[in-house]
Amino acid sequence: MVSWAKGANIYEVNIRQYTAEGTFNAFAQHLPRLKDMGVEIVWLMPVTPISKLKRLGTLGSYYACSSYTAINPEFGTMDEFLALVQAVHSLGMKIIIDWVANHTGADHRWSIEHPDWYVKDKGGHFAELHGWKDVIHLDYTKAEMRAEMISSMRFWVKEGGIDGFRCDMAHLVPLDFWVEARGQCDAIRPLFWLAECDEMAYHAAFDVSYAWEWMHASENLAKGAASIGQLKDVLFKYAKYPEGALKLYFTSNHDENTWNGTEYEKYHGAARAFAVFTCTWPGMPMVYSGQELPNVKRLKFFDKDLIDWKPDVVLHSFYKTLLNLRKTHTCLQGGANAFVHILPTQQDDKILTYFLTDGSSKVIVMLNFSLADKLHINLQHPLLAGGYKNIISGLEFSFKQQETFELQAWEFMVYAGV
Repeated sequence: MVSWAKGANIYEVNIRQYTAEGTFNAFAQHLPRLKDMGVEIVWLMPVTPISKLKRLGTLGSYYACSSYTAINPEFGTMDEFLALVQAVHSLGMKIIIDWVANHTGADHRWSIEHPDWYVKDKGGHFAELHGWKDVIHLDYTKAEMRAEMISSMRFWVKEGGIDGFRCDMAHLVPLDFWVEARGQCDAIRPLFWLAECDEMAYHAAFDVSYAWEWMHASENLAKGAASIGQLKDVLFKYAKYPEGALKLYFTSNHDENTWNGTEYEKYHGAARAFAVFTCTWPGMPMVYSGQELPNVKRLKFFDKDLIDWKPDVVLHSFYKTLLNLRKTHTCLQGGANAFVHILPTQQDDKILTYFLTDGSSKVIVMLNFSLADKLHINLQHPLLAGGYKNIISGLEFSFKQQETFELQAWEFMVYAGV
């Protein structure tokens, strides 16, 4: 993994819905605010043009492209994209783009110039798989297509100045392709690679992969359909990943928000407690466009549906506090000396508590994932003793090796060593 990605966070940008204009230039006005919030890696959903054939809705899906090396005119020009990349870099942040390698839109130029590069059904027509009606699927047995795909990716590294890729539905594409693509793209400049998949094997090519299983377990926990024990089982599974392989934790993204509901629909009163988890458990946290508002509506996927920005971005300071904590406390950055200890309590069916340390910093996290009030817990650990600051209230405390705490419904507490 590139050094700048270690301990970093990601902010996903939905350009279409971000501003009334829906352009790169309009979004760029938000960069100073995002920088202040602590954002380090800006991820743009696909910036390529969208197919008109089989288009869904009025504007279509970002993920049904008609060219891999052009800019969606809805968002601006190539020069304006390059200006956005430069603006991100000037603020000390990095920028990655969404890459959709499994399929193209129905009128992608390859479908005309190289129809043999696509999967066909029994009738010889372009195949529709997974219930996606607006895309056609590429055939990865075709060496020429694979070479052209990698050439297109290299274009964005060389000409676009990007710092990495978020690879859509990565597990639907053969792993050996990603290994080859990374080798050729990293030969230009070492990049950051994020996979939308939850398979350990794909870390042969990727730095970070989605924590889908955790997300589903956390949603089920909030709805009373799973236990904290089941959530821990997923975390123990992830702990067996190769050294340096990280999971991406989030409470919302473009798919979840539109199709499954906002984090407030999914997690109800526990939404912020789960957000705290994503920023404090070993891994990489992601924030989706508007979560800092907070945005409480589902955004349409195929049509214009503006995020209703207010002058007061209510959760800006909440996320700023969490993201900055990751920079000031190295135990949250996943270094070789960093350890996380799940601490037993008398309320393990309702509260998840863990202690992170790396010898030079330490953080205590307590999360009440229930409606129960006035829950008392006793925490004990030999390294617990010391001075701490409650990162929400700012109050400082001195803890012994054993301490007692009380949590209210959905409450979270984070104490950072001082």
